[in-house]
Amino acid sequence: MNEITSATRPTRVVCVGTTTMDFIFALDNFPVGPLKFRAKSFHAVGGGNAGTAAVAIQRLGGEAHLMARVGDDPIGRQALDELRARGINTALMMVHPGAKTTLACIMIDGLGERQIVSYTDPDLPSTVADVDLPEGTDALLADARWAEGALHMMRQARKAGIPIVLDGDIPVIPDALLVLSSIAAFSRQALAENTGSPDVEEGLRRLAKRTPGVPVVTDGANGLYWLDQGLLRHMPAFKVEARDTLGAGDVFHGALALAIGRGDNVEQALRFGSAAAAVKVTRFGGREGCPKAGEVERLLAEQPGTHADVS
Repeated sequence: MNEITSATRPTRVVCVGTTTMDFIFALDNFPVGPLKFRAKSFHAVGGGNAGTAAVAIQRLGGEAHLMARVGDDPIGRQALDELRARGINTALMMVHPGAKTTLACIMIDGLGERQIVSYTDPDLPSTVADVDLPEGTDALLADARWAEGALHMMRQARKAGIPIVLDGDIPVIPDALLVLSSIAAFSRQALAENTGSPDVEEGLRRLAKRTPGVPVVTDGANGLYWLDQGLLRHMPAFKVEARDTLGAGDVFHGALALAIGRGDNVEQALRFGSAAAAVKVTRFGGREGCPKAGEVERLLAEQPGTHADVS
């Protein structure tokens, strides 16, 4: 596997999509009914798919640039301050006066599963400023939740020959994004919602008709599947004790984009992304749980049998 950094600089990955502030409550069990419940702990941290992926990339040794929208409000300023403190390049961030920053209330139970209630201001503009993809970008991670921003950057990346990882984890994804992707990654639920098939193989084959890229589906403890020149391939999940699944998908996407940007092939990149997500679920917190490169490499070495096979 290639080194994360080249001889001159870290691998540069641009992430475009959502960033939020998350208010996280840890409970023994999820609330049932209109009652009061006491949390065991509480954290207020940055979140969002592209934002957390950017933090994962930076922590893994890459150079992350984030393009996302925030309001010109206290939560937006807090979100920007946290990103900068984590080393994220925020030059592409768009601050909208009069709008509220997206936020989420996240409850995590004793098994590490989560429930999320989020709010996005309808007055937060979805339009994109005339910004260019930074020079020297090695890979683009596009979060489909901000389709306008994703499309703007994906067109530039495709024209420049830069690989594009699409986080397609939404119920209805525009074909305009799929046709520009190099790798289109979905959760099993999103794959079923977008293809009309609950079957993994059939869903991937339907997705392959809509994208020239590699279709991928993650399936939690069952690992992940993808099509390799028409062949269905499966990669088992790494064996770890899960404490908190929050942010695992974002870490996977970020690590995958980083690995693709540094020159790994698809199987290598998927394995690196899977290992990064596995390390993340062993600890509490989304961004707080993002692993370092050494931790991922250690898991890869400890479980060398976690390779792909053809179904």
